[in-house]
Amino acid sequence: MSRVGKLPVTVPQGVRINLHGAVLQVEGPKGTLQHEIPAGLKLETADNKITVSRAVEQKKVRALHGLTRTLIANMVWGVTQGFKKELEIVGVGYRADISSNVLNLTLGYSHPIKFPLPEGITGKVDKQVITLEGIDKGLVGQTAAKVRRLREPDSYKGKGIRYLGEVIKTKVGKSGVK
Repeated sequence: MSRVGKLPVTVPQGVRINLHGAVLQVEGPKGTLQHEIPAGLKLETADNKITVSRAVEQKKVRALHGLTRTLIANMVWGVTQGFKKELEIVGVGYRADISSNVLNLTLGYSHPIKFPLPEGITGKVDKQVITLEGIDKGLVGQTAAKVRRLREPDSYKGKGIRYLGEVIKTKVGKSGVK
C-alpha cells in the first residue's frame, strides 16, 4: 500500500480546486495549474482536503498513486508559495544578466549565449547568482537543469554553473600525481 498516496493534501484558504472529468485545475493567488488524473485513480474533496484513492488494484495504478498525490501537493504549494532554484556562476569572466525574459550568459565561449526563459518562469541575477522562480515545480527544475547544462562545472577547476550550495569534487591534474 502506498504510504505517500494515503496522505491527504491540505488545501489552504484562497485556493480553488476544480475537477472537470479527469482534469484537475488548481487556482491560487499566484496562478493556475492543471493536471490530468490517470485512469484508475479517483479524487475526493472534503473539509479542505484532497485524498487520492485507487479504483482498481493494478500494478500501473499502484505505481501512479503516490506520484499523483505528490503532484497535486506540488500544484497546491506552487499556486500559494511558488518554487525557486538558485544557480551560481563560478569562473573568471563568467557573468549573466536578464533583459526582457531572456537570460544573457557569457561563459567563456567565443559567443554570448541567449537563453529565453519559458512562459511562467521569471529570473533575477544578483552578482553571480541566478534565481529562477515559478509556480510549476517541474518546469522550474527543468529550466534550471537546462541552464546548468550550458556550462557544467569542470571537475578540475570547478568552473561553470552549479546549483547554489552544490559541492563539486575536484580532481588532481596530471602534474599533481607523481
